[in-house]
Amino acid sequence: MTPESLRQAVIDAVRAIAPEANFTRVRADASLREQLDIDSFDFLNVLIQLHTRLGVDIPEADYAKVATLDDMLAYLARRVA
Repeated sequence: MTPESLRQAVIDAVRAIAPEANFTRVRADASLREQLDIDSFDFLNVLIQLHTRLGVDIPEADYAKVATLDDMLAYLARRVA
C-alpha cells in the first residue's frame, strides 16, 4: 500500500466512528484522540475498523505506538508490508 492509501484508510476508519472529524486541521505529530476529541472506546473502534480494512491487528501493548497520525502510518506501513 502507498502512504497515501494508508492515510486514507486511517481517515476512513476515523470517519466511520467520528463522521465530524476534520483532518484538515490534524497535526501529524500530535495525539489523534486529543485532536479529534474521541474517547478510548472510540479509538478502539477505529483500530477495529483498521483491522477490518487492512487486516492489521494492533495489540493493546502497541496502542501507544499509534497515538499520532505519523506513528499510526509508520506502524501500519511496517505491518502491511
